[in-house]
Amino acid sequence: MQKQKLLIVDDDEDLRTQMKWALTADYDVYLAEDRQSAIAIINKEQPVVVTLDLGLPPNPAGVEEGFAILDHILDEYSHTKVIIITGRGEKEYALRAVENGAYDFFYKPIQLDELKVVLRRAFHVSQLEQEQREMQHRLSGDTFEGMIGTSPQMQDVFSAIRKVATTDAPVLIRGESGTGKELVARAIHRLSIRESKPFIPINCSAIPENLIESELFGHEKGTFTGAHVQRKGRFEMAEGGTLFLDEIGDLPLTLQVKLLRFLQEKTIERIGGREEIDVDTRVLAATNRDLEEAMKNGKFREDLYYRLSVVNISLPALRERNTDIILLAKNFLNRYISENRKKIKGFSSQAIESIELYSWPGNIRELENRIKRAVIMSEGKKITLEDLEMESVAVKKERIVLKDAREKLEKELILKAIARNENNLTKAALDLRISRPTLYDLMEKLDIPK
Repeated sequence: MQKQKLLIVDDDEDLRTQMKWALTADYDVYLAEDRQSAIAIINKEQPVVVTLDLGLPPNPAGVEEGFAILDHILDEYSHTKVIIITGRGEKEYALRAVENGAYDFFYKPIQLDELKVVLRRAFHVSQLEQEQREMQHRLSGDTFEGMIGTSPQMQDVFSAIRKVATTDAPVLIRGESGTGKELVARAIHRLSIRESKPFIPINCSAIPENLIESELFGHEKGTFTGAHVQRKGRFEMAEGGTLFLDEIGDLPLTLQVKLLRFLQEKTIERIGGREEIDVDTRVLAATNRDLEEAMKNGKFREDLYYRLSVVNISLPALRERNTDIILLAKNFLNRYISENRKKIKGFSSQAIESIELYSWPGNIRELENRIKRAVIMSEGKKITLEDLEMESVAVKKERIVLKDAREKLEKELILKAIARNENNLTKAALDLRISRPTLYDLMEKLDIPK
């Protein structure tokens, strides 16, 4: 079991050595003698507990260096427990440190048995707090099986997932690209009795048409050039579990027939095979296409559509989830700050405003990618518009104002020209020095009745 990290900050070398030898059996001990070395270790190792002497070089008679370290810890690593090591004559400073956020204080000279008790309590409290934070995060209304959303639309999605997960019914998940359709499929699988069995995803639009049949249904040895061994397809690989067919609208018509047969009979045949193979696999499908339109155009089978869509779950676009956008943005920011070990404090006010008002055509995927890039490239304390490669709201408003003003002026001039020429559109066009078809186009664009 990995030891928990303890940092000892003290300018007394003998005391540091003594404490290390006494505590190294229980903890992964780090030593620092001044502010610079202490902060370097804190930033790199992020110890759970720190023992801190307030009097450090270059002014060991004062407390400024110790308080500077304490402030850094409380600002950057607020969950770290700091135990102040102080002389009895400096009790007022120890109490001040506790008021500022230190966990406890301990008097010199060090009694190691007593210090061990204080340290055990500090580590235990830290572990309990960590478990509490994790529990609150899991139970938070903001999250559900890895998905985030407090909006009514997402709460409806979460409710639907809970209901269908306990059944074996096929589910069709619909939504624009980047809305999280695979996350929904994985959530259904995790909450089902098939959780311990495989979850096998396949993107029907990403595999060439001449290969996808083999990918789904497998093939027998020698069936075609390169088929040196028998190979199971995704249906068999998902035995007992769930097969997720993403972008089902791109599945070729010939394979739609075979999929329909599986849904009806729960059997498949490998390419080149002659025996029917029973397969216990639940099918979940997803699409960002209009399948009703595809059925009208003969590109998607109506009978397959109704087999797949026993239950429909529609995911809202991000622009329809106004209350979730900043919640998601902050979640991605915290994730990538941690992954990249950046000291970023948040978003600038302009960035927040632009994130809220942007239409996000690429949905959650676009939001995540922009923030990931911004964290990597940012050199400041806050993520800015430039980091996100976004325009300011003020610039957008200026463009909107200019567009509105131009359309208002055009409409006013056209109406006056029509009135002057007693509703004769040919004369009005000549008056405006434009062609009659151009006048018609402008009238349609500006909602001017003919």
